[in-house]
Amino acid sequence: MRYARALLEVSRRDADPERVEQELSGVADLVSSHPALASSLANPAIPPARKRALVTELIPLMGDISTVTRRLLVLLADRDRLSILDDILGAYRSELLHLRGVSRVQITTASQLPPERVEAITRTLAKATGGQVEVQTDVDADLLGGMVTQIGSTVFDGSIAGHLNRLRRQFLSDR
Repeated sequence: MRYARALLEVSRRDADPERVEQELSGVADLVSSHPALASSLANPAIPPARKRALVTELIPLMGDISTVTRRLLVLLADRDRLSILDDILGAYRSELLHLRGVSRVQITTASQLPPERVEAITRTLAKATGGQVEVQTDVDADLLGGMVTQIGSTVFDGSIAGHLNRLRRQFLSDR
């Protein structure tokens, strides 16, 4: 997402990228914890000028926020794009991890993995990738067994359900 990439460039030059991430996270939490505020900021019937005025009033109440974060919030209000704040935050976090050389890995299994198994997988993936790995786990009972591992945009499907689907496709194509 171009907003996240641009924000990272600016925050590397003019601020602390980690601080900007924390500030954006705080703003996103504030907005999500107040449904009326979230609704107002996302409502296309409210003109951008009013949204900018609202953001301008909120910024001092949020404490010591960097100039970079302030400018982003005002820019998003002016362009009526405050509704994508969560998307920007997610993309910014991904960009920040990439900058630090950390790979984000999503592991989905049929049942919850024990913590020691997650640690073993993390060590193995870190060794294989030659860098740091941040592992997130998820459970999907439809997998039946095995696991699906996603590293970036690459997916490794080692699930029983995936294997059965591949067998079914192969069987149907052999007819």
